[in-house]
Amino acid sequence: MKYLTEFRNGEIAQRMAREIAQATSRRWKIMEVCGGQTHSIIKNGIDQMLPHGRDAEVEMIHGPGCPVCVTPLELIDKALAIAAQPGVIFCSFGDMLRVPGTEGDLFQVKGRGGDVRVVYSPLDAVELAVKHPEKQVVFFGVGFETTAPANAMSVHLARRRGVKNFSLLVSHVLVPPAIDAIMSSPDHRINAFLAAGHVCSVMGYWEYPPLAERFGVPIVVTGFEPLDLLDGIRRAVLQLESGRHEVENAYSRVVSFEGNRPAQQLLKEVFEVTDRAWRGIGVIPRSGWRLNADYREFDAEDRFQISGLHTEESALCRSGDVLRGAIKPAECPAFGKECTPRHPLGATMVSSEGACAAYYNYGRFLSAEELAGAGRTSA
Repeated sequence: MKYLTEFRNGEIAQRMAREIAQATSRRWKIMEVCGGQTHSIIKNGIDQMLPHGRDAEVEMIHGPGCPVCVTPLELIDKALAIAAQPGVIFCSFGDMLRVPGTEGDLFQVKGRGGDVRVVYSPLDAVELAVKHPEKQVVFFGVGFETTAPANAMSVHLARRRGVKNFSLLVSHVLVPPAIDAIMSSPDHRINAFLAAGHVCSVMGYWEYPPLAERFGVPIVVTGFEPLDLLDGIRRAVLQLESGRHEVENAYSRVVSFEGNRPAQQLLKEVFEVTDRAWRGIGVIPRSGWRLNADYREFDAEDRFQISGLHTEESALCRSGDVLRGAIKPAECPAFGKECTPRHPLGATMVSSEGACAAYYNYGRFLSAEELAGAGRTSA
């Protein structure tokens, strides 16, 4: 198995789409949690292959599963303030450099002389700290559970090597509390979830059965290729049609129930659970990680004590509504006009996993209602 081309077979995809259409007798709304899944769905036209009618429909709702997108504006502004300080080397993955804060982004800080660097791993930032002991090296640790082990390893390694000039600006968020918050909202419209396979490869899916039972929703762990996603949608629809609400693993070639136990042990050693603000959503209790007391000396927020920030979101941007699944990107009045990838108003347009970027890059400029009116049909 090559684990790639086999999951992009067009004939099998069409057959699976027909199976989904034949099984669907009602209108169902399924949220894919991960932004990577959103891009795969839009790029491959999977949403357009699904049944769409007055009485029988499967609609994909795009969830808040883009870590760049949900990083709160206040933390972006703290990153900008830290990166602008003399004697600081500020390191990040490339997708954070153009995320807009209240006044600019990290690219603009770099243009004004700030030492902002793109690295491929937080461990690269530790090495920079070793090579430049006269500098303060900060890594912007953003992500869901997927990227957390590498960030945890960076501070674990820094402490073990006695590196005192390295710190982590942490913005880690957790998937299960986000599902809980979405389903606890009185105006939610979700019938089932596709869980993110890469998150579950680290954490397993042992946290999901209580959520499925509590809210009566199927949760299917899926991958990112077209057949992965169609299989996950098919399984979710079959559960919904039969009145079941179970957790299924449709990504067993990568994910186990227990997950990666050594990675989880490292996370437990370095981090502790905390309340976390999500951009466009608000504070979700116990939905993030921060460095625990044993590693607090590596916390960039504590080290730099940035305060007095005045944050302000764009009045035109409705990225918060997109992140909550309340609207599709094209339903935002600024989409494709004032807001484009070259001039983004919100993180959902600038991020490589943002729903707005997916819709723009793949030419989806119609809202769900306009798309229906244009004659979208099932496969």
